[in-house]
Amino acid sequence: MTASDRDGKPPQSKYELPNLLILGAISIAILGLVLLGNWQLRRLDWKLSLIERVENRAFATPVAAPTAAAWSGITRETEEYRRVVIYGRFLHERETLVLALTERGNGYWVLTPLLTPAGETVLINRGYVPAAAANPAQREAGQIDGEISVTGLLRISEPGGIPLRDNDPAAERWYSRDVGAIARARELNNVAPYFIDADDTANPGGLPIGGLTRLYYRNAHLVYALTWYGLALLLAAMTLRVIWLERRGRTKDAQG
Repeated sequence: MTASDRDGKPPQSKYELPNLLILGAISIAILGLVLLGNWQLRRLDWKLSLIERVENRAFATPVAAPTAAAWSGITRETEEYRRVVIYGRFLHERETLVLALTERGNGYWVLTPLLTPAGETVLINRGYVPAAAANPAQREAGQIDGEISVTGLLRISEPGGIPLRDNDPAAERWYSRDVGAIARARELNNVAPYFIDADDTANPGGLPIGGLTRLYYRNAHLVYALTWYGLALLLAAMTLRVIWLERRGRTKDAQG
């Protein structure tokens, strides 16, 4: 008779410590799945807000682009995707090419400063050009001179670059439409804190191609959230089932 038998207690399994470690790992996995579900719910709120902004603003009658007096109050929530119109002349000699991955293929966005009669400068994303037309000499017809009006969507600056690729002004490598960095690199003054995506009005010669702003967004975050929560629930249920079976087996062993 063992000491455990004399004490009237069931013997402890030699696998108790490994089982505890496994249970701990499973608990961490369940927590991770719940956190992923919570993150998807936050993404859902963000996506719904974005869709609402686009639907309410992008197809409305254009209004005058904000002037310097209103620049300090511009935020993503209040102004992004608002349809605006602006007048001025392009400073083509100070354009910037930003990497573009579009439905038409890889190429560049052409960001050109527009100087207004009030002396304010606004960056205009005139649209897409293929890599073969990166040199302005290849699209000379589209380098419009004189006063012009531009209609498009107000967009918020994209500072820094994109994941794994930082903007490198010194090397003329631009991966995002960073208004502040472009303004400094091109020595622009009195620059608006936003840029404008030009609409699909055709440019002479066909380039740049405007109107390519992404306006339709897939929203599957609720499905993803329910999937993560479902996996967490399933894993928890399976774990409880295993624990119950193991305890029942130990009870039978002790009674036997």
